[in-house]
Amino acid sequence: MASKPPKGDPVQDAPQVAEAQHAAAGLPAIGHTLRMAQQQMGVRRTALTLLRVNQKDGFDCPGCAWPEPEHRHKAEFCENGAKAVAEEATLRRVTPDFFAAHPVADLATRSGYWLGQQGRLTHPMYLAEGAERYEPVPWERAFDIIAEELAALDSPDESVYYTSGRTSNEAAFLYQLFARELGTNNLPDCSNMCHESSGSALTETIGVGKGSVLLEDLYKSDLIIVAGQNPGTNHPRMLSALEKAKNNGAKIITVNPLPEAGLERFKNPQTPQGMIKGTALTDLFLQIRLGGDQALFRLLNKLILETDGAVDEEFVREHTHGYEEFTEAARTADWDETLAATGLERARIEEALAMVLASKRTVVCWAMGLTQHKHAVPTIREVVNFLLLRGNIGRPGAGVCPVRGHSNVQGDRTMGIFERPAPAFLDALEKEFGFAPPREHGLDVVRAIKALRDGEAKVFFAMGGNFVAASPDTEVTEAAMRKARLTVHVSTKLNRSHAVTGARALILPTLGRTERDLQGGPEGKGTEGKGTEQFVTVEDSMGMVHASRGRLEPASPHLLSEPAIVCRLARRVLGPRSATPWEEFEKDYATVRDRIARVIPGFEDFNAKVADPAGFALPHAPRDERRFPTATGKANFTAAPVEFPALPKGRLLLQTLRSHDQYNTTIYGLDDRYRGIKNGRRVVLVNPDDARELNLAEGSYADLVSEWKDGVERRAPGFRIVHYPTARGCAAAYYPETNVLVPLDATADTSNTPASKSVVVRLEQSGTD
Repeated sequence: MASKPPKGDPVQDAPQVAEAQHAAAGLPAIGHTLRMAQQQMGVRRTALTLLRVNQKDGFDCPGCAWPEPEHRHKAEFCENGAKAVAEEATLRRVTPDFFAAHPVADLATRSGYWLGQQGRLTHPMYLAEGAERYEPVPWERAFDIIAEELAALDSPDESVYYTSGRTSNEAAFLYQLFARELGTNNLPDCSNMCHESSGSALTETIGVGKGSVLLEDLYKSDLIIVAGQNPGTNHPRMLSALEKAKNNGAKIITVNPLPEAGLERFKNPQTPQGMIKGTALTDLFLQIRLGGDQALFRLLNKLILETDGAVDEEFVREHTHGYEEFTEAARTADWDETLAATGLERARIEEALAMVLASKRTVVCWAMGLTQHKHAVPTIREVVNFLLLRGNIGRPGAGVCPVRGHSNVQGDRTMGIFERPAPAFLDALEKEFGFAPPREHGLDVVRAIKALRDGEAKVFFAMGGNFVAASPDTEVTEAAMRKARLTVHVSTKLNRSHAVTGARALILPTLGRTERDLQGGPEGKGTEGKGTEQFVTVEDSMGMVHASRGRLEPASPHLLSEPAIVCRLARRVLGPRSATPWEEFEKDYATVRDRIARVIPGFEDFNAKVADPAGFALPHAPRDERRFPTATGKANFTAAPVEFPALPKGRLLLQTLRSHDQYNTTIYGLDDRYRGIKNGRRVVLVNPDDARELNLAEGSYADLVSEWKDGVERRAPGFRIVHYPTARGCAAAYYPETNVLVPLDATADTSNTPASKSVVVRLEQSGTD
């Protein structure tokens, strides 16, 4: 009896499946890029816009945070970046007439893909308490509504200020300044859900919560280990850097439960030879079991310790702390336990060791595949141990490389978007602006959801993003948001969060990265009238800061920039008690940068530095000086017990992941070309041997049911089973559809990041013919 899909959207819920691909980019990527761009922007606008992406006089791609090379191609963008630009620069519009035709109850039934395809928001919209539809509202009335709700709170800590990674440095600095002048550190951001584990581990071990490499270091490396990361889908321009490293003699080890087309072969669309033949990138593929990375690196560390001359003893002696305790723990690593934890063969690990020992300069890159486990922080600390042993931090061509997602997520944190700010940062704010910032730690994402759920937070303000879809425990998160008195979203486009509202709700439309930003014109006229052209700045994944200048005319004359929204909100809410020159900041972003220069180390002479078209690198003590600003004054070895998820009989370990037509929660299309999925998203990838043991027929449908130690179960219904060469015992499915499976309390130790990459699930077959 063949299972069949549940009733629903016949396109999204009945996907087609073909053979997975073994190469990324090339001519198909060019064709797909141009087709999607022209559908959104038209031919002329496509050409004018894409040629400005990531150029020194253009705008930073609103997609990933991969850095730009010094010498840039005229087409310095990837397929997914082009999709992000096309969605922002689309000619489609969501006007007040759209909201009149679609009550909130209707919007709540629509998929994220459908919502995003409607186009750019054009007017501020307000949902009154008890109303069925959003209605247009003047900007000043919108700010009045927010001020009314904030004034009714018993404490500023009853409000929450979320930030998406696409917010510029200038907007982020102003946003955190407003929140702290108001009196709260409730500044959760998307880092809480992705690389918080990296920041936690790196701050403890090397003293700086960022990567220690520049793009040039990849080109100089002997060995690059790419662990828990899918560059072909999530950071496609990284493939060009890996190709250049390979051409310079580097070897690449890929550590991943899934084979990934981009890491198998990259067909560089910027060169004729690249498009035809391509470059095989991976020299050794370690198809690891989900959550086994800590065990792998721990065993490699033991084997390094046992190899004569393999440890950089001078570096260890002069620059590290905790070596003896670490070595005692590492020497207990067990082959049998490691093979069980990783699912790898002994010969493959020995092959990896030989490559490690042959390398004088090693870089380890990682992303969500390492950061979203319960034991994510110890895993990343073990990666640091691995690099410290051979002196691979603070050496050209070597270091840690956490690859960030959003294009300015790292910059937001640098600007102070953090619920646990450093005392030195608050001291600098107090000195510069003359107020006493709150010192008590605020709420991260998970704690903010709990506060909303429990009635301890009543106003939720989001600067960008799609908080509802991005967060774990979907039903709990949505119920929590609906308990708020007011929800506010600063957005360019529609998303799920606009349909899951508090008693009152506002949508505030803002300029995108692609659009010209004129300030200093007629008060209250949004983008109408004349003004002075502004630019903003962003920080990439490797700590480079550069300018971003939009060139397109705004999608609507009723849009405000993010800095303007914050400044006008601050003037309305804080009033005369604030001595901050908010009006000046709105009119001239250079004045904001002058203040940043006096508050944040590394930004001295900010305006002068950013005038360089190539931007500038922020200081990084471990990279630049082999100085480690930790509590011990040295780089810290650590010795946590090895952990890996247990897998009960008849169950699978599920990881959430993106499709190729997706960036975070933004769904560009319904295909995952590299994995052979077309016209659908509700699929679960299962190893054929596991499928046979569990009697899961190819093409049948199942509900995914997650199981937790406290007995709580979550269910995601109606997924087509796709036989796919995943690691044994492991499965994969797309988020946000599977976020419902991850409870709020299922988080990484220390970082509190949702543990979305090792979810124990059983597959219950859906209805049959």
